[in-house]
Amino acid sequence: MADKTLTRMDLNEAVFREVGLSRNDSADLVESVLNHISDAMVKGEQVKISSFGTFSLRDKSARVGRNPKTGDEAPIAPRRVLTFRPSHLLKDRVATGKS
Repeated sequence: MADKTLTRMDLNEAVFREVGLSRNDSADLVESVLNHISDAMVKGEQVKISSFGTFSLRDKSARVGRNPKTGDEAPIAPRRVLTFRPSHLLKDRVATGKS
């Protein structure tokens, strides 16, 4: 498995090469898209990107957890968690390993 991590800088560079915007404009575009996605998530909206997947929030209720090492019980506070469900196209692409 590859140790490479895709970063904002990589996305900026890809937009720069593919679209032909300046490096600064490419960075602004990537930042704007990421901000729109994160703002929607903060508002509790679902974000669906066609042929990629869906980001959504789930509310988890409070529960009692256990420390696996000691067996001690500890309360776990209610929280919102981010989930991602990939589209079937993305699943197929990842499974075949084709770009």
